[in-house]
Amino acid sequence: MLRIHQPPLKLRADPSRVVVRPFHLPRTAEEDRTRRIVDEVRAMDMRTARAELAIVQRDFGMRHWQTQKVFLQRFADLAETLGLEPRAVREEKKLLIGAYLCHEYSYAAAALMNPSVTRHPDQSGLAKGSQRFIMSLRAVGEGHISSVAFREGIVCDREIQLMPQPPFATAANSAHPRGEGYEGAVTVRRNDDSTLSGTLLFPVTAAQKNGLEDLRVTRFTHDDGEIEWIGTYTAYSGREIQSELLRTKDFHEFDLVPIQGKAGRNKGMAPFPRQVNGKYMMIGRQDGENLYLLQSDELERWDDDGIKLMTPRFPWELVQIGNCGAPIELDEGWLVLTHGVGAMRKYSIGAALLAKDDPSKVLGRTFEPILSAADEDREGYVPNVVYTCGAIRVGGDLFMPYGVADSSVAFAFVPIKGLLASM
Repeated sequence: MLRIHQPPLKLRADPSRVVVRPFHLPRTAEEDRTRRIVDEVRAMDMRTARAELAIVQRDFGMRHWQTQKVFLQRFADLAETLGLEPRAVREEKKLLIGAYLCHEYSYAAAALMNPSVTRHPDQSGLAKGSQRFIMSLRAVGEGHISSVAFREGIVCDREIQLMPQPPFATAANSAHPRGEGYEGAVTVRRNDDSTLSGTLLFPVTAAQKNGLEDLRVTRFTHDDGEIEWIGTYTAYSGREIQSELLRTKDFHEFDLVPIQGKAGRNKGMAPFPRQVNGKYMMIGRQDGENLYLLQSDELERWDDDGIKLMTPRFPWELVQIGNCGAPIELDEGWLVLTHGVGAMRKYSIGAALLAKDDPSKVLGRTFEPILSAADEDREGYVPNVVYTCGAIRVGGDLFMPYGVADSSVAFAFVPIKGLLASM
């Protein structure tokens, strides 16, 4: 019997965590109504404008970080879109126009789920056996729109210490076209005064309009020794999905890059943490049912049909299987966490081991799940689901945060030796 350790710590959706976001009017009349609002504020007498701005500051000034800076940036964006001359508008009215076209958004009011975890770039000043980590979380708010949130922490001796969240959350901004790469790639930057634990990545392109879903992030080592953090996520436009890459060297600036090639039309891709035999590799579910090994000569283009690795085999996974994050390199091979869907659409987490020099060879897989929805974990936004987007090795354990019923996040430590023996 594989025994896993589950600390009592849980993270739950918190409607009090809010950010200021641009407010977009209905698309059919957006420009006309926006221009009308701008014109009416510009025509407003200064006494009224200052009084209205004072009300905004009274109601929201203490709930958000640097609201004036956010409002001025929103005005600057509107001025560019509408062809306004910024010098012709007084400062107070710029702020008020920005306020009218922004809104307060509770980014995790509906759900907090599907975490992944990776090694933090800063491992300095830690006690022996400790490891600093970065955890990504899928936060779901109004309109079922998903964004990516982060939490930093330290893990040691199966104890977890999360860094406190700042009182104000901020969205990574200054989205601009990436300097090189494919069409649709953008770069966003974390605010210099915000911690990572208070930073959110929101949809910024049309392809991402309805959400950034299920980031699977890993610390990637290039052949020349350069370190980069690479993750895959699903961009959802409201009608179509596509896989995209997140790339960052410091968690301050993030490149968001659509994956080119036919493999990118599917969900659930997860990168290996280095090249294998001169190839970039990913685990993916290309047909919605089975697991495949994908290979490419380019990190941002994936045309490979893939090699079928695993099909549903055991009762707890008969409906479909998929990956639960980037493969983890062990002496014994590549450890891949999987999820399976069984009767009554109950989700469970399992694992498989791939040969290190030839990941197309499956050396073993768990015939029973290592984690399933328990009685106390079954209720929530989507019942009977446990799900993770990635784990890391800490000593002799896998440290695995996981989502519960698409409503909260729990944690588990899985002994690696016992896990391999259970295959």
